[in-house]
Amino acid sequence: MDRDITETIARLAGSRPVRFSPLGGGCIGEVHRVGLENGEALVAKTGGAGSGLALEGFMLRYLADHSTLPVPTVVHADDRLLLMTFIETRGGLTADAQIHAADLLADLHAVTADAFGFERDTVIGGLHQPNPQSNTWIAFFRDSRLLHMGRQALDAGRLPGRLMTRLEALAGRLETWLDDGAKPSLVHGDMWSGNVLCRDGRIAGFVDPAVYHADAEIELAFGTMFGTFGQPFFDRYRERAPLRPGFFEDRRDLYNLYPLLVHVRLFGGSYVASVERTLARFGV
Repeated sequence: MDRDITETIARLAGSRPVRFSPLGGGCIGEVHRVGLENGEALVAKTGGAGSGLALEGFMLRYLADHSTLPVPTVVHADDRLLLMTFIETRGGLTADAQIHAADLLADLHAVTADAFGFERDTVIGGLHQPNPQSNTWIAFFRDSRLLHMGRQALDAGRLPGRLMTRLEALAGRLETWLDDGAKPSLVHGDMWSGNVLCRDGRIAGFVDPAVYHADAEIELAFGTMFGTFGQPFFDRYRERAPLRPGFFEDRRDLYNLYPLLVHVRLFGGSYVASVERTLARFGV
């Protein structure tokens, strides 16, 4: 670890780092568990100018201040160093943990705003995520999610032009499957198992947020894309916040186009075929 970073951690923590252990995940920067001389542990993410670590720290603090979602406490945040409390984990997303997650996310989604979007742009997977405030969910989802990320993937050479044309055709028909009846709910924004920390059948914390105000169903959809949440989660979530008809039939796949496009922009490969299958499923 860089000497300056080590000295900064010692000053901020009030105890010298004695051990750095790499941790998985983290699209924005390198991630380490920091063992301190006093026996405590922190997590350090390191990056450079424009890394987005300061913004990640802002988002974690926003969730801590505006919701009851369990997140790490931010000790320090700038683009060079994000320092936060370490959350002990043990075990995975059991049925009990999924039920607990449903309660936590139902509470999060009950935090509402006057408009979709957010007070500032955020990031998802290290990518720019624009959040212009909008009174219309369909327009926000079309312009600031599907078309924005589609163009990013196209410009990066990872989304073929023919698929961008089909994506634009789908974007022009969203009213077929979506309406503007959803309220602007606060979402974590990057809801997959790698960002959900569990301990003994409970949720210990959520990390790596990409927050904004959205139709909460976009979060629920993302939670199914990689099999993060299953029946125990949805049975409990429905008790807290009933789902509108058509979610599993249509809107889940439609909303998952956004994280699929994020993955196309980041990785290309098989995610391109997944986008193509989804577009075909909606007749474009």
